[in-house]
Amino acid sequence: MSSVVPELLAKKRKRDDEAAAKRAADALTSRKKARATRKDIFKRAEKYVAEYRTQEKDIVRLKREARSKGGFYVPPEAKVIFVVRIRGLNKVAPKTKKILQLLRLKQLNMGVFLKVSKPVLNMLQRVEPYVAFGYPNLKSVRELIYKRGYAKIKNNRIPLTDNRIIEENLGKHGLICMEDLVHEVFTCGPKFKEVSTFLWPFKLSSPNGGMSKKRLHYVEGGQAGNREDKINAFIRKMN
Repeated sequence: MSSVVPELLAKKRKRDDEAAAKRAADALTSRKKARATRKDIFKRAEKYVAEYRTQEKDIVRLKREARSKGGFYVPPEAKVIFVVRIRGLNKVAPKTKKILQLLRLKQLNMGVFLKVSKPVLNMLQRVEPYVAFGYPNLKSVRELIYKRGYAKIKNNRIPLTDNRIIEENLGKHGLICMEDLVHEVFTCGPKFKEVSTFLWPFKLSSPNGGMSKKRLHYVEGGQAGNREDKINAFIRKMN
C-alpha cells in the first residue's frame, strides 16, 4: 500500500530543497569572490611595496647627487601630520577646547592623522601646549593602523579584524584592505579624508615613566609642539 505525501508537506520539502540549493549556490559564489578578493589584495600589497621601495631609492639617489655637487638634499614638505593629545582640560579656554574637539582629540593620549593645510596648522598653533605632533613615517602609519586601528561605523568603535569591514564601508572608494588604508594615509591619497573619517581616533598608551615637562615646548626640553620626524620615536613609546 503506497503512502501519499500530504500536499502541505510536499510543498515544504520543495521549499527546503530550493532554499538549500540557493544557500549552496550563494556559498560557492561567496568563496569565488573571496578568492578573487585575496588575489587582488596580494597584488595591491606587492604594488605598494614596489612603490615604497622606489621612493626610498629615489631619496638615496637625490641625496647622493646633491652631495656630489656640494649641496644638500631638501626633502619635500610633509603632507600628513600625526597629532597626539598630551594634556588634560583643566583650566582650558573654551576656544582651545573647541579646537581639540574639532580635531577629534577629546581624550588624553588620543591621536589622529591630519592632512597638512593652512587651517590645520593654524589650529595646531592655537592648541600647541596640549598636543605633540610631527611627520609619521611608513612604519608608524602601518603599526598604528594594524595595532591600534578601529573603524567608526554608525558611531560605534569596531575593531579592524577583517578586510570585509573595510570593503563594506570604503569599497565604493576603491579601498578594500588594510594596506589600502596604510597607503592612502602615508601618501595622503585622494581618499585621505574618507579614510581619516572612517578611522576612530587612535587610543595610545601612556609612555613608561610618564611624560615630564608637558607644559614646555619640545625644543625647550618638554613634550608639546612640533617634533617633526622625532614623532616616530614618540609613537613607539606609546603604541
